Amino acid sequence: MKSQRTTATPAKDTTPNRSIALFDKQNLVWMLGGIAIMIIGFLLMAGGRSDNPNVFDPNEVYSARRITVAPIVILIGLVVLIVAIFRHPKNK
Repeated sequence: MKSQRTTATPAKDTTPNRSIALFDKQNLVWMLGGIAIMIIGFLLMAGGRSDNPNVFDPNEVYSARRITVAPIVILIGLVVLIVAIFRHPKNK
């Protein structure tokens, strides 16, 4: 008795070739906005240089801009990034 061998053809994939993007364009715009806000916060925190490096000016180092405003701006940028990541795109 001879055994007959049948070759099965693989099933064709009928799904369209679409790449599933993790984020849509609007999410990426929100992320770039959050990064820009964070960069602004870091620039506010950085400040300039002193005229004389041997003199310590506590009013310059401990100013409200560097101690209060800049960290709040950085946190706002982080919140915008988190919202951009967790935001679901609207269906068209």
